[in-house]
Amino acid sequence: MAQLDTRAKLAILADAAKYDASCASSGTSKRTSADRKGLGSTTGNGICHAYAPDGRCISLLKILLTNSCIFDCHYCINRKSSNVRRARFTPAEVVDLTLNFYRRNYIEGLFLSSGIIRSSNYTMEQMVEVARSLREDHHFRGYIHLKTIPDADPELIHQAGLHADRLSINVELPTIAGLKRLAPEKSAPQIEGAMLGMRSAIEDGADARKRYRSAPKFAPAGQSTQMIVGADAATDGDIIGRAAGLYDRFGLRRVYYSAFSPIPDASAVLPLQRPPLMREHRLYQSDWLMRFYDYRPDEVAQAVDPGTGMLPLDIDPKLAWALRFRDRFPVDLNRAPREALLRVPGLGTKAVASILAARKWRRLRLEDVARLTVSLAKIRPFIVTADWRPVALTDKADLRAWIAPKKEQLELFAA
Repeated sequence: MAQLDTRAKLAILADAAKYDASCASSGTSKRTSADRKGLGSTTGNGICHAYAPDGRCISLLKILLTNSCIFDCHYCINRKSSNVRRARFTPAEVVDLTLNFYRRNYIEGLFLSSGIIRSSNYTMEQMVEVARSLREDHHFRGYIHLKTIPDADPELIHQAGLHADRLSINVELPTIAGLKRLAPEKSAPQIEGAMLGMRSAIEDGADARKRYRSAPKFAPAGQSTQMIVGADAATDGDIIGRAAGLYDRFGLRRVYYSAFSPIPDASAVLPLQRPPLMREHRLYQSDWLMRFYDYRPDEVAQAVDPGTGMLPLDIDPKLAWALRFRDRFPVDLNRAPREALLRVPGLGTKAVASILAARKWRRLRLEDVARLTVSLAKIRPFIVTADWRPVALTDKADLRAWIAPKKEQLELFAA
């Protein structure tokens, strides 16, 4: 590793970081270069890779500090027994890369994770040093996301939160049984204990900021986590239930889902093929139903096939739920409350807001709805407008076949 130059290290460690999906920057505060006369911005233009809720694009340098690791998790390409080329950055090298990439307008922030080297505390110290140097030595005001280590000293996690916008700890797998089987060196209670401690620190920091303006910020963009999909026997129902519990117990900003991808020299306990990418997409859609559409976790679970425990791949979870509960429809767009409008397949949160605003002034017609959605055919069986009522409803099976995307459309998405 000592013989590799920075460019060679970057090629190895940026590629190794691609398996971590939890690098979005939603929730970060808007800083500018004028803040404390610092360097960096989370609102400027650049090469965009992540999107904040308000539509801002955030470009991130996404790398590992090192892809060496003392753990031997079966699903990880960087596990101890893996035959991959290893590399390691020093904290100073990561700082220099971040600053140089920012000055060239390539990035607006840093996502830093790492394999475990020597010990959890040693590795966490190195990552904290990167964030500390960027903030204190170079006055970098851009976005920083650190992937923390569950069994690291709590004081190191606290220091990380003082310098980073977001912290995250991966739960890795949806079930405790899956974690024991595929990552026996990791502990579910330890991971959850660290996440609970992080939630307390974030809430204490936010409360202190309300009381004292001079109080330091602690991970103002909150915490997130990631689950690997398809590496174990967990069903979509298991994953939805696990995600709901994580949101409730730990106040997470995001749960990310990463479809398992076969790796070189794979362990015999892993599946031979990756799950359909559409499965990952459907899980993200189910996640949005809970986060933005006011669905309770048990309602999202009702979109799952009772026989297989899986979400359908040919239709989205919202449509699957609507087809199962046809007695809730059609919904009168001119009278129904917001909660009912959010249940209509094909209507997003912005479209619902537009409907609520427009109907104060006039009765909505079908042509008005057509301007708010890309698929009027998908919506028509579920709504009533001033000039439309679905009188002759077909049975559930026929309706599903009529609305569902064609096979070639699904294949195009998967490709």
